[in-house]
Amino acid sequence: MRIAITGSSGLIGTGLVTALRHDGDEVIRLVRRAPRSADEISWDPQAPRGGLDPAALRGVAAVLNLAGAGVADHRWTAAYKEKIRASRVTGTHTLAGLLADMDGGPSVLLSGSAIGWYGDTGGREVDESTPAGAGFLADVVRDWEAAADPAREAGLRVVTLRTGIVISRQGGVLARMLPPFRLGLGARLGPGTQVMSWVTLADWTRIARFLLDHDEVSGPVNLTTPHPVTNTAFTSALAGALHRPAALAVPSPVLALALGGVTSDLLSSARVLPRRLTEAGFEFSFPDLAAALNAELGQPVP
Repeated sequence: MRIAITGSSGLIGTGLVTALRHDGDEVIRLVRRAPRSADEISWDPQAPRGGLDPAALRGVAAVLNLAGAGVADHRWTAAYKEKIRASRVTGTHTLAGLLADMDGGPSVLLSGSAIGWYGDTGGREVDESTPAGAGFLADVVRDWEAAADPAREAGLRVVTLRTGIVISRQGGVLARMLPPFRLGLGARLGPGTQVMSWVTLADWTRIARFLLDHDEVSGPVNLTTPHPVTNTAFTSALAGALHRPAALAVPSPVLALALGGVTSDLLSSARVLPRRLTEAGFEFSFPDLAAALNAELGQPVP
């Protein structure tokens, strides 16, 4: 299958490109700079139709839209919050419009989204039928998903990928936590009762393949395991996997001050269940945290 991807240089995009090529797919990467190899095509999310000649995507069967500025990469200044929004909403709307205008173009768009859709539910169980919550990220995700409407209205199968915390030693939350934990300075964040809904990068890429191959699935899909955990449980499991203590705690006000408002993936609490995936028959390789961490960190699984 010939597949085009935006956001291919990020943590998820890098893992996905590797997995798809391993499966024998041809991957075309849409990049916001001059192409450096034959598998890259330059595009501009701010330009009409992305500045692309639709012929550039001839023969592409599916598109995965993963582009977006990192949520936890910078302090949340007003300017950076606008960058978070624009990089998702504007880019998705541009791409969806391009796909809608193509004759004989791709038939499916898997478009990035996030469990930020649900906001902070206080740990209450939610699934894909739950309405959008409140707050900055919930507003962004609602507009992000709606930006794919032109493709949906043109008859493409559109799946919005509501991604949880992605577990990988290559980046994201786990990579940020590893250095202090390895020094024995691991700490519970805030109250520790907040629920973290997560998925391994390995399972994320398997889910993407599953969704590409299952034409009956469209609309929002939660990319999280069936077993969310509290931050206290996550802290304990990571310390155990590294054979290090984790007796410290970082109070919520200190964390918020240090991160400049970037507390969404660390202090918000939502028990997000992958209802549609399980009903469609997807089986996780790593549904439980201890085994997932041991496998990711190269430790023997007990």
